[in-house]
Amino acid sequence: MADTMIGVIGGSGLYDLDGLKDARWQAVETPWGTPSDEILTGTLDGVAMAFLPRHGRGHVLSPSDVPYRANIDALKRLGVTDVISVSACGSFREAMAPGDFVIVDQYIDRTFAREKSFFGPGCVAHVSVAHPTCPRLGAACAEAARDAGVTVHEGGTYLAMEGPQFSTLAESKLYREAWGCDVIGMTGMPEAKLAREAELCYASIAMITDYDSWHPDHGEVDVTQIIETLMGNAGNARSTIAALPTLLGKDRAPCPHGCDRALEYAIITAPEARDPAILARLDAVAGRVLTRS
Repeated sequence: MADTMIGVIGGSGLYDLDGLKDARWQAVETPWGTPSDEILTGTLDGVAMAFLPRHGRGHVLSPSDVPYRANIDALKRLGVTDVISVSACGSFREAMAPGDFVIVDQYIDRTFAREKSFFGPGCVAHVSVAHPTCPRLGAACAEAARDAGVTVHEGGTYLAMEGPQFSTLAESKLYREAWGCDVIGMTGMPEAKLAREAELCYASIAMITDYDSWHPDHGEVDVTQIIETLMGNAGNARSTIAALPTLLGKDRAPCPHGCDRALEYAIITAPEARDPAILARLDAVAGRVLTRS
């Protein structure tokens, strides 16, 4: 049985974590480049924690510029077992109001300017993302958020857009009415796909800041409105995260949904045809399966 290590990727408004014992920021080198920032490590209630600000401290990276592969590799390299993604989002549902949290369980990926896989020529793999988040981890996030006094919606489809601009009215109506999406954001993909390739359990806490541009009574999105709601959401996110070590526990059993075994049959390239240079870059992400081939 392995030890739990919770990795938190903080989105807009969440750039650090309070209360960590033996906290320190440390640089992590990866074969995929430099992560968004140094990673804050420590323990909380006896459970190892790692925190990475997705946009960097001071919010210096746009959604398209976030080094998603380096971020996931760095967390895996540190020993993270469970990744909690915290991000701001817009809502397509009246009942999902600004200030509420949504535990995302599905995505529609409309991003186009990002590297979306660790694998490629020299080592090809196909993982399943039919269910891209971990139900066990998502349930723990929902319980923690409720305990923090937050209105939580369990389950929702997240439209991942490229950004950095917000949606047009026509796009907002399309995603809401024709595609049945619940929330919209700019950072959920390819992060969730990469976490699955790295055999990490992944859950997404989407913090609603606005109604995008579809709502006739709320007008178009503006950054002033978002920032105001972000401040309240960030405090609730910290309270939610603080409850997770107790809920998840220090001892971690194998994931009942198989997230930690996602590569078991995913690598297609024959062992003798694999490119050693690519394999070297995959040491943290796929070392479990590559070392036995």
